[in-house]
Amino acid sequence: MPHVPKTDTHFIENISFETVLEAAMLPSAEYDVSKWLFVPNIYTEYRYILGTRGSRPLICIGVNPSTAAPDRLDPTMQSVQRIALQNGYDSFVMCNVYAQRATSPKDMDRKCNGKLHQENLRAFMCALSLYDKPSIWAAWGNIIETRSYLSDCLRDMVDISLARNAAWYHCGAIFRKGHPHHPLYLRKGEPLMPFDIQSYLSIITGRDKRP
Repeated sequence: MPHVPKTDTHFIENISFETVLEAAMLPSAEYDVSKWLFVPNIYTEYRYILGTRGSRPLICIGVNPSTAAPDRLDPTMQSVQRIALQNGYDSFVMCNVYAQRATSPKDMDRKCNGKLHQENLRAFMCALSLYDKPSIWAAWGNIIETRSYLSDCLRDMVDISLARNAAWYHCGAIFRKGHPHHPLYLRKGEPLMPFDIQSYLSIITGRDKRP
């Protein structure tokens, strides 16, 4: 079933990343915590991180999370895992530009929840800390244009990544407007290619977007 948000995230309390990360480190009856990193560790209206544990993860960034959870990967996440393994990584970590669950990005908050964004940045910093040479797969597609605030959220993530000397990649064809390809519908064996994230940001700066 698709995930339709039950509420604007501005009305959700207790969204601290540190708090939900601490809970995610504890044993769970729902999944194997030695295999999965799932923050929060329950299915709820937002998700900061979903990934597998390993020594060399590929960090993938989409627009926003949908229905995926440990042992219940949706088609997008199945593609993320496949591309990571095919390109020499032993694990993957899925982050998103905005942490609100919504199968259709058109159901996301009309206005950015600044608190949720800041906690999402903390989650991203945590993901970057998992490996001393982080690799990031830009994978949000054209849907980053769905909300005007998404490009600003992405810019904050890029600033953090550059401070960590992260390497950026894309997979599949670059769209006409410069956006990197979404993980769905990629050909088997598709390689990761270097992605000039700073040039990309300069391209999308000032572009009109839907509210």
